[in-house]
Amino acid sequence: MGNTLAGRKVAILAADGVEQVELEEPRKAVTAEGATVELVSLEEGEIQAMNGDIDKGDKFPVDRVVAKVSAGDYDALLLPGGTMNPDNLRQDPAAVAFAGDFVRAGKPVGVICHGPWTLVEADVVRGRTLTSFPSIRTDLANAGANVVDQEVVTDQGLVSSRNPDDLPAFCAKIVEEFAEGRHSVG
Repeated sequence: MGNTLAGRKVAILAADGVEQVELEEPRKAVTAEGATVELVSLEEGEIQAMNGDIDKGDKFPVDRVVAKVSAGDYDALLLPGGTMNPDNLRQDPAAVAFAGDFVRAGKPVGVICHGPWTLVEADVVRGRTLTSFPSIRTDLANAGANVVDQEVVTDQGLVSSRNPDDLPAFCAKIVEEFAEGRHSVG
């Protein structure tokens, strides 16, 4: 256990349908480095994780409701994927505003798989370089992003990866970027 992220508070914004491994592995990576992590969601209670979008995984207790928090409460944001999770999030104005506020403030954000859908909805990917799951790359490009196909991409604190196979590189890079903190907003 390290202390690279000691004193940092990280929000994981997720809803029902989150890809379980994309929630668990990044959370383990940042908590192992001393970060305090809260699961923020649309409602109180629990969220249902999925494995491969098909099989039900575990349920995770929600720490905070997105309508009752702000980006100012946290140092960094994690947006895991799964198909249903970001589709649920991007339909909630509070979730969209919360995610967008991190990017606009230059706070580090880690996003993987289908997670960028929420950032597309927040209109904060224009001019940024990202990767994602192949099926949403057109959405990113249409929203003005420079889309690439790489294991992990970093653009001024915005870290993105394609799928669970990229988790080792993604987790290492989010720890690094979260430790750097706020980036200048261009």
